[in-house]
Amino acid sequence: MSLRDPFATFGLPPRFDVNLPELERVHRELSRAVHPDRVASSAGRKDAVERAMEVNEAFRVLRDPVKRAEALFQLRGIEVGETNEPKPPPDFLMEVLEQRESLAEARATKDEARVSALESAMRDAQKNAEARLTAALLPGASADTAKAEIGALGELRFYRRFLEEVSAIHDELLG
Repeated sequence: MSLRDPFATFGLPPRFDVNLPELERVHRELSRAVHPDRVASSAGRKDAVERAMEVNEAFRVLRDPVKRAEALFQLRGIEVGETNEPKPPPDFLMEVLEQRESLAEARATKDEARVSALESAMRDAQKNAEARLTAALLPGASADTAKAEIGALGELRFYRRFLEEVSAIHDELLG
């Protein structure tokens, strides 16, 4: 993540739950306002390019739940990344293994209904992890409260990879 606060770039409070349609609207407005073509001088254009890059990077962070959570943890002084976070509990790892095996079987047998059921279950689990992060990363929440739910960030990474694989399987089965 950039050293700049992506929430401040968009004038938003630092919280996990963001209104994505509103974020997209503000991004369009900011992009228009800082577009380098709106500046006549070359010195001003350089500043506008830098500002446009800042707006685009902040948008990439804020629209992505994993990057957004990482930014919020970092703003609280909590180091993130798979090497800085606690190891997932064994029961979660076992569940992950079982889900991956089920997905591999569904892929091998081209069982679209099973792939869709696994996708639905994974989206529900993802929503649960996002709800935990929303509560833990509220403005004013303590670093201890946030740290207590840092495991949900690791879960989100898993859910993302799983759902990306599901998407690839759907593409295979349709193509």
